[in-house]
Amino acid sequence: MSNKITTQSYFVKRLKDSGYMVYKLFDEYNEADPRNWTVMIDPGNASIICTCYNNDSAFGEYYFEIYDGGQFIPEKFKLKTDSIEVIISYLVKYGINNKSELYNRRTIQSR
Repeated sequence: MSNKITTQSYFVKRLKDSGYMVYKLFDEYNEADPRNWTVMIDPGNASIICTCYNNDSAFGEYYFEIYDGGQFIPEKFKLKTDSIEVIISYLVKYGINNKSELYNRRTIQSR
Protein backbone atom coordinates (compact mmCIF):
# COMPACT_ATOMS: atom_id res chain seq x y z
CA MET A 1 0.00 0.00 0.00
CA SER A 2 2.81 2.46 0.78
CA ASN A 3 4.33 2.09 -2.72
CA LYS A 4 1.35 3.52 -4.58
CA ILE A 5 1.26 7.00 -6.05
CA THR A 6 -2.00 7.55 -4.20
CA THR A 7 0.07 7.62 -1.00
CA GLN A 8 1.25 11.20 -0.47
CA SER A 9 4.72 10.35 0.83
CA TYR A 10 5.41 7.94 -2.04
CA PHE A 11 4.12 10.46 -4.63
CA VAL A 12 6.37 13.19 -3.17
CA LYS A 13 9.40 10.89 -2.97
CA ARG A 14 9.08 9.78 -6.59
CA LEU A 15 8.76 13.36 -7.85
CA LYS A 16 11.73 14.48 -5.73
CA ASP A 17 13.75 11.53 -7.06
CA SER A 18 12.94 12.88 -10.55
CA GLY A 19 14.33 16.30 -9.69
CA TYR A 20 11.17 18.19 -8.73
CA MET A 21 10.74 20.27 -5.60
CA VAL A 22 7.49 19.27 -3.89
CA TYR A 23 5.75 20.63 -0.79
CA LYS A 24 3.08 18.73 1.10
CA LEU A 25 0.21 21.18 1.58
CA PHE A 26 -2.60 19.26 3.24
CA ASP A 27 -3.69 15.70 4.05
CA GLU A 28 -6.37 15.97 6.72
CA TYR A 29 -9.55 16.37 4.70
CA ASN A 30 -12.89 15.45 6.26
CA GLU A 31 -14.03 11.83 5.77
CA ALA A 32 -16.94 13.03 3.60
CA ASP A 33 -14.52 14.93 1.34
CA PRO A 34 -13.22 12.89 -1.63
CA ARG A 35 -9.83 14.65 -1.47
CA ASN A 36 -7.05 12.63 0.14
CA TRP A 37 -4.14 15.06 0.00
CA THR A 38 -2.75 18.09 -1.83
CA VAL A 39 0.82 18.97 -2.80
CA MET A 40 2.51 21.82 -4.63
CA ILE A 41 4.97 20.88 -7.36
CA ASP A 42 7.76 23.36 -8.13
CA PRO A 43 6.70 26.01 -5.58
CA GLY A 44 7.69 29.56 -6.44
CA ASN A 45 8.03 28.87 -10.16
CA ALA A 46 5.27 26.88 -11.83
CA SER A 47 3.50 26.27 -8.49
CA ILE A 48 1.41 23.34 -9.71
CA ILE A 49 -1.32 22.27 -7.28
CA CYS A 50 -1.94 18.52 -7.40
CA THR A 51 -4.77 16.98 -5.41
CA CYS A 52 -5.36 13.25 -5.07
CA TYR A 53 -9.03 12.27 -4.97
CA ASN A 54 -10.64 9.01 -3.92
CA ASN A 55 -13.73 9.02 -6.11
CA ASP A 56 -15.29 5.99 -4.45
CA SER A 57 -13.62 4.58 -1.36
CA ALA A 58 -15.40 1.23 -1.78
CA PHE A 59 -13.75 0.64 -5.17
CA GLY A 60 -10.55 2.63 -4.67
CA GLU A 61 -10.94 4.76 -7.79
CA TYR A 62 -8.28 7.42 -7.44
CA TYR A 63 -7.49 10.32 -9.72
CA PHE A 64 -5.34 13.44 -9.66
CA GLU A 65 -6.43 17.00 -10.35
CA ILE A 66 -3.60 19.19 -11.62
CA TYR A 67 -3.71 22.96 -12.10
CA ASP A 68 -1.55 26.06 -11.89
CA GLY A 69 -3.98 28.88 -12.63
CA GLY A 70 -3.21 28.81 -16.35
CA GLN A 71 0.48 29.77 -16.17
CA PHE A 72 1.86 26.59 -17.76
CA ILE A 73 -1.14 24.26 -17.85
CA PRO A 74 -3.93 25.78 -19.97
CA GLU A 75 -6.80 24.35 -17.91
CA LYS A 76 -7.43 22.23 -14.85
CA PHE A 77 -7.46 18.55 -15.74
CA LYS A 78 -8.07 15.23 -14.04
CA LEU A 79 -5.84 12.26 -14.60
CA LYS A 80 -6.51 8.68 -13.57
CA THR A 81 -3.28 6.69 -13.41
CA ASP A 82 -1.27 4.29 -11.27
CA SER A 83 2.04 5.50 -12.70
CA ILE A 84 4.17 8.42 -11.54
CA GLU A 85 5.76 8.37 -14.99
CA VAL A 86 2.42 9.43 -16.49
CA ILE A 87 2.27 12.39 -14.08
CA ILE A 88 5.85 13.35 -14.93
CA SER A 89 5.20 13.06 -18.67
CA TYR A 90 2.34 15.55 -18.33
CA LEU A 91 4.56 17.94 -16.38
CA VAL A 92 7.24 17.67 -19.08
CA LYS A 93 4.62 18.08 -21.82
CA TYR A 94 3.65 21.43 -20.31
CA GLY A 95 7.27 22.49 -19.85
CA ILE A 96 7.48 22.01 -16.08
CA ASN A 97 10.97 20.62 -16.10
CA ASN A 98 14.24 22.31 -15.22
CA LYS A 99 15.74 20.92 -18.43
CA SER A 100 13.19 22.73 -20.62
CA GLU A 101 14.47 25.90 -22.26
CA LEU A 102 10.97 27.43 -22.27
CA TYR A 103 10.56 26.70 -18.55
CA ASN A 104 13.90 28.24 -17.64
CA ARG A 105 13.06 31.38 -19.65
CA ARG A 106 9.68 31.74 -17.90
CA THR A 107 11.04 31.31 -14.39
CA ILE A 108 13.88 33.77 -14.95
CA GLN A 109 11.48 36.40 -16.37
CA SER A 110 9.08 36.01 -13.45
CA ARG A 111 11.74 36.92 -10.88
